[in-house]
Amino acid sequence: MKRSKIKDLLNSESTGHQVCVKGWVRTFRNSQFIAINDGSTINTIQAVATLDKFDSALIKRITTGAAIGVTGQLIESLGKGQKVEILAEEIVIYGDCDPEKYPLQPKKHSLEFLREISHLRFRTSTFGAVFRIRNAASFAIHKFFNDRGFVYIHSPIITGSDAEGAGEMFRVTTLDMDNVPKTVDGKVDVKKDFFAKETNLTVSGQLEAELGALALSDVYTFGPTFRAENSNTSRHLAEFWMIEPEVAFSDLTDNMNLAEDMLKYIIGYTLNHCKDDLEFLEQRLLDEEKSKPQNERSEMALLEKLKFCLDNDFVRLTYTEAIQILMNSKPNKKKKFQFVIEEWGADLQSEHERYLVETHFKKPVILTDYPASIKAFYMRMNEDGKTVGAMDILFPGIGEIVGGSVREERLNVLIEKMEAMDIPLEEMSWFLDTRRFGTCPHAGFGLGFERMILFLTGMGNIRDVIPFPRTPGNAGF
Repeated sequence: MKRSKIKDLLNSESTGHQVCVKGWVRTFRNSQFIAINDGSTINTIQAVATLDKFDSALIKRITTGAAIGVTGQLIESLGKGQKVEILAEEIVIYGDCDPEKYPLQPKKHSLEFLREISHLRFRTSTFGAVFRIRNAASFAIHKFFNDRGFVYIHSPIITGSDAEGAGEMFRVTTLDMDNVPKTVDGKVDVKKDFFAKETNLTVSGQLEAELGALALSDVYTFGPTFRAENSNTSRHLAEFWMIEPEVAFSDLTDNMNLAEDMLKYIIGYTLNHCKDDLEFLEQRLLDEEKSKPQNERSEMALLEKLKFCLDNDFVRLTYTEAIQILMNSKPNKKKKFQFVIEEWGADLQSEHERYLVETHFKKPVILTDYPASIKAFYMRMNEDGKTVGAMDILFPGIGEIVGGSVREERLNVLIEKMEAMDIPLEEMSWFLDTRRFGTCPHAGFGLGFERMILFLTGMGNIRDVIPFPRTPGNAGF
C-alpha cells in the first residue's frame, strides 16, 4: 500500500479508510499506543496496537527510535490531543533500535549534548522544526527572486580573488605537503599546483554576480561561502550560506527597498507555512527563559518578534545620525557598552546595533552612508569624499542581518581605492573590465542565511541552524 505522509493524514477531514504510515517511534506507551513521526511535521500520529493482536516478540521490538511501518484504518481519535489515529492491523519493523544504547530517549536533552551527537539530532523535535523552517526559507528566497524576474547565478566556490579584502581564506591546493615544490627564491611554486595559481574557497559570490548583473540586469547568487576565522563563538561558522543579489541601474534607495521587501517576504512565507514548527520553538524558548532573570529574557516572544518585523516599516537613517544617538545614549555615557563610542568613524558592534533597534527605535533599522575607511573597496564613494553608499539592516536579537551598497562604477575612482588598499590590479583586470566597457550604476547586498534562520527560529547558537556546522577544530562527517 502507498505510504501516506503523517502531515497529510493529520490535516485530512476524512476517516474510515485504510492507510499506511512509515516513520520512527517517538514513544510506545502501555505496549499499545505508538507515537510515530516521519519528519513531514513536528506532530506525531498515534497508532493503536490492540492488545493480544500482535506477537509479543514484535511488540518488544517497538522501541523509541525504531523505524516501523503501520497499516490500518484511520479513525477519529478517542483520546485528547489529536483528531485522528490509526487502528493498527499490520506492523513492520524496518530497523531495530536498542533502547540501552540509543542516546535519544524520550526526555529533554541539552543543545550542547545534541551537538556532540549531531548525526542524530535531526530526529529530535527541535531540529526537525529548525530544518523544516530552513527549507521553507530557502524556497521562499528562490520564489521571491524568481517572481521578480531575477536570474539565478551559480558563482564559483573555488576562486582566485578575495572579494572582501579580508585575507582570512581557506587555501585550495593539490600540492604534496611533505614535498612542496619551491621556486629559486624559496617560495611555494604555485605554477606546479592544480590551477597554476594560488586559489581559495570563496568568501563571497558578489564580484561574479556583478559580472552577471552588467549583462542580465537582475541576478542573485545563493551558495556556500567560507571564512578561515579562528572564532569559536555562537555567531561564527567557517562555512555558511549567502544570498547576494546584484541589480543594474539601481541606487541606494532601490537597494534598501529590495532588501526590506525580501526580508518581509521570507518572514511572511515562514509564518504562513511553518505555523506548528514556530509555535513549538516559541514554547521551547519560553520554557528555556523561565530559568533566566527577568532582565535577560527576550522582550518579545518568537511569533511576536517575527510579526513585529513584518508589520513595521524599517527606520532609515545615516551612520552619522546613528553615531550621534549612540554617543548621547545612557549606556555610552555611563560606559555600559563594552565598546564605548567616542568619535565618528567607529566601527559599530552588535551591542550598538541592537541598542538602536531594541531600545531607541523599537523597529528594524537601516543604516546608510558609512565611513569609507571601514567598508570594502567596491562601495561607491559619496560626494563628500569620506563616506560610501553602503547600507546595513539591523534586526532585534541579531544586529546586522544584511549588508550592502551601491557599487563603485567609476573606473578611475575604483582603481584609486584598490591601489590604496593594496589590491592587485592585474589579478582583478576581469573585474575592472566591467567598468571599462559599458559600466552603469548598480547595487546589491548580502544576507547571511544562517543569521536569517537564527532570527526565524529563535535559536541562540548559529551551529544549531545549519545541518553540519564547520567550526575551528570541527569538520565532522
